[in-house]
Amino acid sequence: MNLEEMDQTSKLDDQDYVKQLKSEDFDVVMQKLIGEDKQRTPRYIQTWTMIKNSRPKEELMVQAAFESCAFKSALSCVAGFGIGVIFGVFTASIDPMSTYATADAQPPSTRAYLKEMRARSMSYGKNFAVVGMMFAGIECMVESYRGKCELANGTISGAITGGILGFRAGPQAGILGAAGFAAFSTVIDYYLRGH
Repeated sequence: MNLEEMDQTSKLDDQDYVKQLKSEDFDVVMQKLIGEDKQRTPRYIQTWTMIKNSRPKEELMVQAAFESCAFKSALSCVAGFGIGVIFGVFTASIDPMSTYATADAQPPSTRAYLKEMRARSMSYGKNFAVVGMMFAGIECMVESYRGKCELANGTISGAITGGILGFRAGPQAGILGAAGFAAFSTVIDYYLRGH
C-alpha cells in the first residue's frame, strides 16, 4: 500500500466517523458535556505553584521592598512634608498679620514676608512629615500583626498615633488626642474605602 492509498483510506475513515457522530443522539452528548452526567472535577485546583515562579526574583524583591513598613513610612514622611510645605505657604499667604503695619508703621517687606512664609512652611512640613510617618508605620505594623486589612486598623493606629502625640502635653491630652485622631482616621478611612 503506497502513501496515496493510505491517505484515501484515512479520509474515508474520517468521513465514516463524522457520519457516525451525526447519527448519535445530540442529547446524550450534551448531557455528557454540560449536563448532569458531566464528570465532576474538584473545585480547588492548585495553580499557585505555576504562578509563584512566573516572575523574576528581582521583581519579587522590589515588590517586597515596596510593601514593607519602612518604605510605607518613608513615603508617607516625604508626602507629608510636601503637603505640609504647601499648607504652610497657603496659610502664610492668607495670614492677616502680613498686611498689618509693624511697630514703626511700615508694612512688612517682601523679604520679611518670604522669610516668614519659609519658616512657616518648614514648620508645617516637619509636623506633617512626623504625623504621616508615625501613622503609616503604626498602621502597617497593626495590619501585619492582625493579618487583616480592614477599617479597624486605621482606628487602632489613629488612636495610638494621637495618644503618642497628645501624651507630650499630659495624660488627659493623650486620651483626647487618641480619641480625636482615632475618630478622624476612621471617618477618612471609611470615606476612602467607599462605604
